[in-house]
Amino acid sequence: MSLGFIIRRILGAIPLLLGISVILFVIIQLAPGGPLDMYAENPSVSKEALAQIAARYGLDQPVPVQYFMWLKAIVVGDWGYSIRTGRPVLDEILLRLGPTLQLGGLAMIISLIIAVPVGMISAARRGSKLDGTVTVLSFAGISTPVFWLALLLQLLFSVQLGWLPSAGYQSIGDGSFLDRLRYIIMPASVLSLATVASWSRFIRSGMIDVLNQDYIRTAYAKGRGEKAVLFLHALRNAMIPAVTVIAVDFVTIISGAVITETVFAWPGIGRLFMESMNGRDYPMLMGLMMMGSLAIVAANIIADFCYAALDPRIRYD
Repeated sequence: MSLGFIIRRILGAIPLLLGISVILFVIIQLAPGGPLDMYAENPSVSKEALAQIAARYGLDQPVPVQYFMWLKAIVVGDWGYSIRTGRPVLDEILLRLGPTLQLGGLAMIISLIIAVPVGMISAARRGSKLDGTVTVLSFAGISTPVFWLALLLQLLFSVQLGWLPSAGYQSIGDGSFLDRLRYIIMPASVLSLATVASWSRFIRSGMIDVLNQDYIRTAYAKGRGEKAVLFLHALRNAMIPAVTVIAVDFVTIISGAVITETVFAWPGIGRLFMESMNGRDYPMLMGLMMMGSLAIVAANIIADFCYAALDPRIRYD
């Protein structure tokens, strides 16, 4: 992969992110209510105080002026201030990013550990009862509502068995590793369910396509065992179409675990998004959504690197 290609991809992402920012800004402005509603509902807040708050955050300016003020601040690294808390938006996001990375990272590990072997075995035993069972379970996992599964696990492991805490968070340094694991295992399992189901289907599809190739039949003809063929010859090429899905899903896990973090009272990015949406915190919402957009663009660029690493035939000039 040439340096020129990387530069072109980065430069090409700039107008894309600008377009996304315009769309997001307009959608937020069209949403019912406004960031000053929480103050206006308080009878002790005077009209003069509301005007001062509006002037402080630039809300008294026309919408195009507000956008360009926001864009100018973003370019120099100033993400603005939260209307709900008064703290810098970037500080709030970074504070919540750690718990989300812990939760999303563990969910990613669980997904890969389960989805890769399940997809391989399902492809290798295509048409068997095992393949049929995996297919049914995969569709069930994709179709299961996240909030329903979260409440069901809380009822079973917290209320009935008393093995795990129903909600909460324990940061690194507080308590032992097992204590932290007890808090994170349920939300991570819930978050990984749909991902395991979808990834196993993509890997199965890629494996079936690869197993029909001539070089796989040649490997079998040379006396290579099934495990060696699957792991050394088939898996690497089968992962190529799944790379983009995995990269984008990881970003989705990090930036969009709204339901899981809300149900389990996990102090991460997803819960911050819900709090900001309920509080009409426009600067925070823009910061969170632009961070997610930037992460998705970066994930696609990283996926291009992975393509070249998995398949030496792929070249970017």
